[in-house]
Amino acid sequence: MNAAGSSLAGIALVVAAGACFSALDTTTKYISVSVPLLMALWFRYAFQAIATTVTVLPVRGMSALRTLHPKFQVLRGVLLLASSLFAFASLKYMPVGEFTAIVMIAPLAITVLAATVLKEKVSAMRWALVAGGFAGTLVIIRPGGDAFHWASLLPLGLVSTNAWFQVLTSKLARTEDPVTMHLYTGWVGTLIASLALPFAWATLPDWHLWAALCFMGVLATVGHFMLILAYQRAPAATLTPYLYAQIAFAMLGGWLVFSHVPDRWSMVGIVMIAICGAGGAWLTVRESRMALEPVEA
Repeated sequence: MNAAGSSLAGIALVVAAGACFSALDTTTKYISVSVPLLMALWFRYAFQAIATTVTVLPVRGMSALRTLHPKFQVLRGVLLLASSLFAFASLKYMPVGEFTAIVMIAPLAITVLAATVLKEKVSAMRWALVAGGFAGTLVIIRPGGDAFHWASLLPLGLVSTNAWFQVLTSKLARTEDPVTMHLYTGWVGTLIASLALPFAWATLPDWHLWAALCFMGVLATVGHFMLILAYQRAPAATLTPYLYAQIAFAMLGGWLVFSHVPDRWSMVGIVMIAICGAGGAWLTVRESRMALEPVEA
């Protein structure tokens, strides 16, 4: 496959992954009324861990578990589990579209981490995009307004843990196999969630709730595998703008399942986040191209 075809395949995969994650969030909100949060969280990770293991180990054997950084693999799994915990708690109270839009400021939050923790140089334009994205978040949350609910702050915890997760992922990806990373995140999340499972287990009254839990596991597993395949085919700078298609899928899911349409101000905030996030991705592409241009003598 040539470079153009590979990039198109990567874009298609990342958009499909966004659709999977939006369906996962919509299903999570649907079952949150009847299924304990920690039970749903355990089921989501257990399904992913078992499905990945059954798929990978017969082909790769125990070599799939070899890692140069076991401590960082565990830390990465803990961060993703914390992100999922914030996500599940947020969706219990928030509309799917608004929740997804706030979560999409994660790439902008990574810019802040890069500047403050990794001491990377960040341009004034990128800082302006970060400010615009956070302003869009405030428009959605509207602290102090009549529409404000304390649960609106939960996605910010998700953004924080996810930003650290992405930074650690970018570091590990230089030396670690993506399949190995996927295995560790699944099993670390499953084992930690299993500690709380005896206190959270409940007998579910209807078969459709069990079906929904299985559906969540399928969506999470397929979505993460699609992301891995996408990043194998195209660079992150090419794919990042298309991640924002997830907001549209989330709004569609919220409308179809819950008949919810974001109000005017929420739509303004969603558009601000999408524009600033996509602008940040475009800036990354531009900076990468400038870095590759030959310097004239």
